[in-house]
Amino acid sequence: MARNIVLNRIRPFLLTIRHALSFVWQSSPSLAICSIAVRIIQGLLPLAVLYLTKLLIDAVTEELKIPSAEGSLSRMTTILVGLAGVAVINAMLTGMASLISRIHAQVVTDHMHALLQAKSIEVDLEYYEDARYYDTLHRAQQEAPYQPTAILNALLQLGQDAISLLAMAAILWWLHWGVIPVLMLTAVPYFFVRLQQANRLFVWERERTPLERKAWYVNMLLTQATAAKEIRLFDLGPRLRQWFQDARSVLRRERIALERRWALAGLAAQLIGVVGVFGVYGFVAFRTFQGLLTVGDLVMFFQTVQRASGFLESLGWSVSRLYESNLFLTTLGEFLSIQSRLPKPAQPKAFPRPITQGLTFDHVSFQYSHEERVAIRDLTFTIKPGEHIAFVGANGAGKTTLVKLLCRLYDPSGGRITIDGEDLRDYPIADVRGAVSGVFQDFVKFQFSVKDNIALGVSSPDVDLPDVTRAAKQAGVHETIERLPKGYESVLGKLFDGGHELSIGEWQKVALARAFLRDSQILILDEPTSAMDAKAEAELFGRFHELAKGRIAILISHRLSTVKMVDRIYVLDEGRILESGSHDELMRCHGLYAELFGIQSQYYK
Repeated sequence: MARNIVLNRIRPFLLTIRHALSFVWQSSPSLAICSIAVRIIQGLLPLAVLYLTKLLIDAVTEELKIPSAEGSLSRMTTILVGLAGVAVINAMLTGMASLISRIHAQVVTDHMHALLQAKSIEVDLEYYEDARYYDTLHRAQQEAPYQPTAILNALLQLGQDAISLLAMAAILWWLHWGVIPVLMLTAVPYFFVRLQQANRLFVWERERTPLERKAWYVNMLLTQATAAKEIRLFDLGPRLRQWFQDARSVLRRERIALERRWALAGLAAQLIGVVGVFGVYGFVAFRTFQGLLTVGDLVMFFQTVQRASGFLESLGWSVSRLYESNLFLTTLGEFLSIQSRLPKPAQPKAFPRPITQGLTFDHVSFQYSHEERVAIRDLTFTIKPGEHIAFVGANGAGKTTLVKLLCRLYDPSGGRITIDGEDLRDYPIADVRGAVSGVFQDFVKFQFSVKDNIALGVSSPDVDLPDVTRAAKQAGVHETIERLPKGYESVLGKLFDGGHELSIGEWQKVALARAFLRDSQILILDEPTSAMDAKAEAELFGRFHELAKGRIAILISHRLSTVKMVDRIYVLDEGRILESGSHDELMRCHGLYAELFGIQSQYYK
C-alpha cells in the first residue's frame, strides 16, 4: 500500500520532468547544451573550494606549529591563488549562466506562445462556444508569462544541485558513510511538505479557474474600451468593481489560508532538518577531539555539511517546483491534445477551379452541441455558378448557421453539402475555406494600418498597394482613406498611438474591401450594410452585383430592400425554408416575405 502511494507520487513527477526536458530542448537545443555545460562546471566548483580551503587551513596550522617554514608559506600562497582562480571562474560562470538563462527563458516563452497560438487556430469554432474550453485556455495563458522560465530555472538548478550533492557525498563518505543517509532523512519532511503543497495548489487552482476567469473578465470590462460607454452611461463602475472585489476576496482568502498552513508545515520540517545538521556537527567535532581529524578536516566537513544541507533544500525546492509545474504542463497537455472534430478526408479530392455545377445543400440539418434547439432542419437547395441568392428571415432563423456550414466551420448533423457533386468533407478544409470570402455581422476591426487591414484578405504576406486600392474603391472607402493623414499607411483604431477611428459604416466598408481583395469563387455577405445609410447601401449593392458577376454570391440581410435584385430569395423560419423565389414572385404569393416587406417599406414612405 505504502509502495503504491509512493509510486503514485513519483510517476507524475517523473512525467513532468520528461515533459519539461522535452519542452526546453525543443525550444533551443544549442542553448540547452550551453546551459547544461555551465551548470555542470558550477556544480563541481564547490568541491574544489572545500578541498582548497582544507589545504589552506592545514598549511596555516602547520605554520603555527613550525614557524618560518618557507615551504608552508609558499604552499599557502599557491592555495590562495587557486582559491582566487576558482572564485574568478565561478563569477564568470555565474554571469554566463544568468545571461544564457535569460535568453533561453525568452526563447522558451516564445516557443510556448507559438504552441498555444497554433492550437488556438487549429481548434474548431465549436470549442469557442464551450466554457470548459475557455477554462483550459485561460489556465494555459495565465501560466505563460512565468512558467516556462520557472521550469527552465528549476531544471538547471536541479542539475547543478545534483552534481554538487554528489561531490559533497564523496567528501562525507570519506568522513563516514552513515552521515549521508542521516542528512537525506532530515530533508525528506521538507520535500514531502513541498509536494503536498504543490498537489493542493493544483487542485485549488483548477477548482477556482471559473471564478478567476470571471474576475479577469470583469477587470477587462472596467479597463478596456469594450464596455466604456455603457459603464459611464449606466454608472456601472461601482457595481462591477464590487463584483471584482467579491471574486478576488474569495480567491485571496482561500490562498492566504493555504499559505498559512504551508508555512507552519514548512517550519516544522525545517526544524527537523536543523536537528539533523547539528547532530552531524557534533559527530565531526567529537572525531576531531579524538584526534582523528585535523582542524582543516573539521572546517571542511562543517562547510560540507552546511552546503550539503543547503543543496538538499535547494534540490527539494527544484523538485517540488517542477512537480508544481505539473499544473502548467498538465493544462498545456490538455490544451494541446484537443483534436478537431472535423474529420480530414483520407484521400482528399481536388477542389474545382472553377466551380462548374454549383453548390447544393442536400437535406441538411444541424444542431449545436450546447443547445437543445435544432438550428437547421432538412434544408435542400442548389446555387448554380454565377447565381446570386439571398436568405432572409427573423433572428435565429438559421441564416448565419447556414453560412458557417458552407465555410466548413461545422459539419452537418444530417445530410450533406456538395460542390460540383462532391461532399464538402471530401475536399481539404483549407481549399474549401480558400474558395469562400465574405463579411460577417461581427467582423473584426483590426487595429493595423489601412493597407494591412485590407491585405489580410489574402494569404500572401506581400500585397501590392494598387491591388489594395482597387479593392478599397470597389467597397467605396477609397476617398475616406485618402483623407487620413498617411493615407493607406494610417493606423486604424485607438489602441495604438497615432491611430484614427472610423465610423461603424466606414469600418464595414474596410471589411468589404478585404473580402473583395480575396477574389474567391463564393462571396458571402452577412448583414454587410447594417451600419450604412440607404444611399450608401444602394451604391454598394449596385457595385456588388457588378463585381460578383460569374461568382456564387450569398446575401444575408434583415433589410428586404437590399435583396430585391438577387436571382432568388429563400425565406427561412425556425431553420426551414418557408418560401423561395424572386422578389416579384414572393410578393405575388402574399406570404411571410410580402408581409415583412410591407412592414419595412412603411418606414421609407
